[in-house]
Amino acid sequence: MAELMLAQPSPLPVGPVRDYGIGRGGMFALIASEAALFGYLLFSYYYTGASAPGAWVLEAHPKLRLALPNTFILLLSSVAIWRAERATRRGERGTALLGTGAALVLGIIFVAVQLVEWKHKSFGVGRSSYASLYYITTGFHLAHVVVGIAVLAMLFIWTSLSYFTPTRRIVFTNGSYYWHFVDAIWLLVFATYYITPYLGFGV
Repeated sequence: MAELMLAQPSPLPVGPVRDYGIGRGGMFALIASEAALFGYLLFSYYYTGASAPGAWVLEAHPKLRLALPNTFILLLSSVAIWRAERATRRGERGTALLGTGAALVLGIIFVAVQLVEWKHKSFGVGRSSYASLYYITTGFHLAHVVVGIAVLAMLFIWTSLSYFTPTRRIVFTNGSYYWHFVDAIWLLVFATYYITPYLGFGV
């Protein structure tokens, strides 16, 4: 039997293919742990706001002039990377490059707008528990966006070097999952800090 196996060796494994591989489980584990972090932060907002004896939020009507367009920017970036990932599945390298590049540029714009918004806030991080939670939550999210931008940059470079094929694309797929996660978290953060005060929470 051993002689037969040596005489007719089977092809060596080439690593994870398509949607399957150890990297996929690792990415889902990372997303789950980071989702728990943001869950704790958002829970702290609602718990502290509901327990406060009087008006708690520092902005009863948060300005949406920057936050709302920034939300659409991040959503557009998610559409762009989704389109790029689909193109990678079909071997359309040019479309994948275009989508990844667009998502990368939109992510950078989001960071710039977020920093401008922080600069124009009327309160600092140590002003109150609300201020601390606002800056910690949006700050953690911004850090995740920066990491996502680094991921998108690497995906763009590797796509330009033709590293991905319809079969070998799990790295690109995992990167797109992470970016979608960052975008989904922002929707929760935006609804919490920018919408709930308009509904009377903590006011």
